[in-house]
Amino acid sequence: MASRSRPAIRAVLIDLSGTVHIGSNPTPRAVEALQCLRSCRPAVPFRFCSNTSKESTADVIKRLRKIGFEIHDDPSMQRMEVWTSVGAVAQMLRAKQLKRPFFILSESTRKECASLLPPTSHDAPYDSVVIGLSPALLDYDNLTTAFRILVGEHDLSSPKNAPNERAVPLIATHKAKYIQSSGGLSLGPGPFVEALENASGVKAEIVGKPTRAFFEAVIDDMGLDPSNQAAGKVVIIGDDIQADLGGGAVELGLWRVLVKTGKYRSGDESRPGVEPPDEIFDSFAGFVDSLLVDTSRARL
Repeated sequence: MASRSRPAIRAVLIDLSGTVHIGSNPTPRAVEALQCLRSCRPAVPFRFCSNTSKESTADVIKRLRKIGFEIHDDPSMQRMEVWTSVGAVAQMLRAKQLKRPFFILSESTRKECASLLPPTSHDAPYDSVVIGLSPALLDYDNLTTAFRILVGEHDLSSPKNAPNERAVPLIATHKAKYIQSSGGLSLGPGPFVEALENASGVKAEIVGKPTRAFFEAVIDDMGLDPSNQAAGKVVIIGDDIQADLGGGAVELGLWRVLVKTGKYRSGDESRPGVEPPDEIFDSFAGFVDSLLVDTSRARL
């Protein structure tokens, strides 16, 4: 596929797993490329956008720093370079004023989400179901409990939900069908989310990539207006043509860059029903090299 002529770029959104690292190993020259992007002039602002739900946002930042990435993240100053679907879930729970979700999340991600919840009794009924990638918890018993909560049959001693009672929401960190792990492709949370949707009839609310709301929140944090195309394009770069570059990325007209690392497999960009990316690179570092050449030319 021939790449389109690149427009002016004013910001970059960067996927993490599969794009800049796989497990505890950076992708080729990714650490160096990030340093170059950070120090280039004129500056190109960027944010990391991760759908990870196996680790809390704090744990993601620790992992990145441990493998050599420089991360500037200071919540006290309202500056976040790393945006995760887990953080988005926490914000949604607070916005919806939910008090007692049933979590199918790892311990660290559950704690991050619960940190914004008001104190409530452990005897209170569950008012939502939150699901992410937690392999040890995605078993029959937990999925059945989640299903019963969604259809109003978890507490059989209580009357069935009245017709006008607020429905219990199903909230998912993301809906990726599979992820890249150190051992190869592995199931993501998507198939389990769809199983609950199918059984309960409740449509999941997805909060991470590639939802439009997630991208808009990150872009707004950088003080940019995504609708102002004349000022230049915002890039989203990732290894998954659908989970990173689909949905809201297409709706917002982001410049979509696919990299051939992580979960990428030959022909992903030309699968039926897929919106082809604007550019394809072998790696994140390859894209940064090309972007910096354009930036240097713009200074001349």
